Amino acid sequence: MAETKEDKSKGARQKALSEKAKREADAKAMPKSQGESKHDVPRLKTVYREKLVPALLKALGLENPMQAPRLVKIVLNVGVSDAKDNIQNLDVARDEVALITGQLPQVRRAKKSISNFKLRQGMPIGLRVTLRNDRMYEFYDRLVSVAIPRIRDFRGLEPNGFDGQGNFNLGLREQHIFTEISMEKSPRPRGMNITFVTNAKNDEAGMALLTALGMPFKKRGEKGAAPVRAESIAA
Repeated sequence: MAETKEDKSKGARQKALSEKAKREADAKAMPKSQGESKHDVPRLKTVYREKLVPALLKALGLENPMQAPRLVKIVLNVGVSDAKDNIQNLDVARDEVALITGQLPQVRRAKKSISNFKLRQGMPIGLRVTLRNDRMYEFYDRLVSVAIPRIRDFRGLEPNGFDGQGNFNLGLREQHIFTEISMEKSPRPRGMNITFVTNAKNDEAGMALLTALGMPFKKRGEKGAAPVRAESIAA
């Protein structure tokens, strides 16, 4: 009789565990079955797909939506030359870049030794982050909406940073324009270079894309001119 009760108790426990496992599996599978949530898609990515692609096709005289220029990736490089004197500076810079981009940066090391600069081969000298897809759009949105307007005496970005193939290079003097960085915890300014890689065929198409995405460029040939905004293309 005791064995029968134990068998019943064991069977009940197994049934309860199987039902619990099934409920957890259904809960995990629910978001996948319903597809990607609209709230998970970056705001700028949605605007690009729904509004900017038709506007760019019209402005550039294109017909196929696949011909519209788009962002491929954003590469952020930060020099950490002071790491050769104090390796802790590398850890601080790495934490700051991770806060800014939402992605852990890759440590770049010297490829050869240079005695004049007290540089040895293999010494860490910089950080690099490559952003794609959703993180790329989120970073771009925060950069043009929050960070760049915080630059002191900002009058627009010079459009001469294009490389002739539709890619744009932007240099920043300090990381404190990003709201994620605390001035108290990071008193030392650290510059960085940001490269916006596009699939545009020329600089005109690349500039049209970045302008439509909100990059505040100056008008060509005018110093101190008001920055060009996206409304001029997306309107």
